[in-house]
Order: sequence, then C-alpha cells, then structure tokens
Amino acid sequence: MNVDTNRPLDEYVEAEVQRMLTEDGRIAEQGLTVSRREHMLVLCGEVESVQRRDDIVRLVREQFPGIDLSVDIGLTRAGAPAEAEELS
Repeated sequence: MNVDTNRPLDEYVEAEVQRMLTEDGRIAEQGLTVSRREHMLVLCGEVESVQRRDDIVRLVREQFPGIDLSVDIGLTRAGAPAEAEELS
C-alpha cells in the first residue's frame, strides 16, 4: 500500500494513514489520530511504550515513504500504585 511520493498530501492520504493505524493488525491503535499541518502529517495520541511508538512510526514510514511526519505520540503512564487503596 505504498503511497505515490508525487501525490499531493490531501485528505485521502490522511484517511489512508488513519485507516492503517486502526485496521492494520500490527498497529491496531484506536487512540491515535492523524491530522494535516502544512506539508506534513502529524501523528498524535498515546501508546504504552517507546518501542511501540517506534514500531508504529517505522511501519507508517515504510507504507508511506514520501510523507513528512511529525510525531506527537506520548507514553501512557500506567504503573503499579504507590500505596494500597483502602476500601470502606
């Protein structure tokens, strides 16, 4: 599904990247969004690890090699609680 590098960055390319983020079994991230900003696409959202973020960016760049990306994907802060919760 490589995109034509001469193709203008438009809502169709934006939609193709968004579809890949949600439907590609290697990614399947519902919480990531894509938006166009000037001449690039911006990937936003949160994932559970740096490795996961790097894998997603790599896969998008492989499938859409002619697209400039800005990555604003943060890390979900999920850790063990510092102290036990008391229930009454």
